[in-house]
Amino acid sequence: MENSEKTELVLLACGSFNPITNMHLRLFELAKDYMNGTGKYKVIKGIISPVGDAYKKKGLISAHHRVFMAQLATKNSEWVEVDTWESLQKEWVETAKVLRIWITSATCCKDLWEMCLGHHQEKLEASSCGNEQGSPVLERPGRKRKWAEQRQDFSQKKSLEPKTKGVPKVKLLCGADLLESFGVPNLWKSEDITQIVRDYGLICITRAGNDAQKFIYESDVLWKYQNNIHLVNEWITNDISSTKIRQALRRGQSIRYLVPDLVQEYIEKHDLYTSESEERNVGVILAPLQRNMAEANS
Repeated sequence: MENSEKTELVLLACGSFNPITNMHLRLFELAKDYMNGTGKYKVIKGIISPVGDAYKKKGLISAHHRVFMAQLATKNSEWVEVDTWESLQKEWVETAKVLRIWITSATCCKDLWEMCLGHHQEKLEASSCGNEQGSPVLERPGRKRKWAEQRQDFSQKKSLEPKTKGVPKVKLLCGADLLESFGVPNLWKSEDITQIVRDYGLICITRAGNDAQKFIYESDVLWKYQNNIHLVNEWITNDISSTKIRQALRRGQSIRYLVPDLVQEYIEKHDLYTSESEERNVGVILAPLQRNMAEANS
């Protein structure tokens, strides 16, 4: 396919990021290489959207810490950013709704896409100023200057870049565990699953031991829209997970080279993951299960 026909693509990853790891960052690189390699897309942005505290997952520390660590992790990235909107909501927000918000952003004038992203991020950061006292500032050092420079250079660079078609599309980036969670009763609304795979699409990074293709085959909805689900094989095995990171920290073991150095320093400085923090939300039903079961029984 010619460059003039490529569709610009934004990769959106939703999750706990408790804490963010090097594997989370690798997901974006793997997905970008794969999607660009199809010849149909040009990945222009990666978005990390940490879930809010209202999700009520066991061991989930405060959102302002998780967001700040994600911002530290992406500090030197030229294309992956952190979106704070979801994390700042008082109630849990469905992933389908987060996708709809970014789709709405993408319908702005294509020539102003980068400017819209910058404006959107600045508004989100401004809204975080009212966060609890003592919270880290949810803003990456130099971000405003970075966006200003990007906006200034955008018109100059545009004439040198290959043309693309339409407005940017947004696809959900995930691991095979999220894909398989579609099968957990009451965790997802069936209409949300349909909307995600039909209207937006998934880019799923597979891990050793996961049989994502079989799971798709066993699901009527996923099978119907399988052409909009991109399975990306992770050939360089990487089994890092947030759960294992928290476990190592509780045991006083090193997590160096498993998370970005700045994230490790932040965790140690604030003593974030302990036996006590792991007991947070113990016995509390996950927000989506509470909501979906309540709606099913109403």
